[in-house]
Amino acid sequence: MSEIGELVRRYRAARRDRRLAVIEGFHALKHALRFGAEIEDAVAADPQELERLAAELAPDLVGSLVERTVPLDASALSELVPQAPRTAVVAIARRPDVNVEAVLADERPAPLVLLEEPRTMGNMGACVRVAAAAEAAGVLTTGGNDPWHPDAVRGAAGLHFSLPVAPVERLPASDRPLVAIDPGGEDLRPRDLPARAVLAFGTERHGLSAELLDRADARLGIPMRQGVSSLNLATAVAAVLFSQRL
Repeated sequence: MSEIGELVRRYRAARRDRRLAVIEGFHALKHALRFGAEIEDAVAADPQELERLAAELAPDLVGSLVERTVPLDASALSELVPQAPRTAVVAIARRPDVNVEAVLADERPAPLVLLEEPRTMGNMGACVRVAAAAEAAGVLTTGGNDPWHPDAVRGAAGLHFSLPVAPVERLPASDRPLVAIDPGGEDLRPRDLPARAVLAFGTERHGLSAELLDRADARLGIPMRQGVSSLNLATAVAAVLFSQRL
């Protein structure tokens, strides 16, 4: 097998490997490195442009980005991923181990985000990005979609490495209060959000399951203009998380 063929095989296999994460684009790789990602492989079509971007946007990483990447022709790089990033750099990293019990037991007051059966990879990634910015304790997801899918990592700009992100079959029991974000709940007021809450968000169409609503210690809804039926999932997560920081 040619060197390019071996690279293609490696990157395609990595997309299916639950131990690995495929990182696409400068911003995703920047954040991954900044938060300690263990990079196994990285290629760039133009390492000099990568260094220029680092000097402009991430001076803390000047030198280290180029040191970690191998030059690769742009046409060959485009074979490694379904949609080559404009910044022409892709990488493979080890997913960090996440101990869900330890995340739930974390005594810090920061909330934990639960996404119940999220449908869209990019939206999952945007939720992770918001949670990272708001210093949430982590993001847990249920359902069949992998929160570490390359499209989700790309949507999060690589910020999966900045906080615990993990799939769970169902939300484990813990001493954290469970707050369901539900249109039928009482209007959300930041003072109503208890410390260390698990903030549960459902899908835009179906909302949260009856099982999760029954488990909830409180149901709170985001006040919205009459006639507006729902918010994008990531927007809803942002509204709740940042309301608590005001």
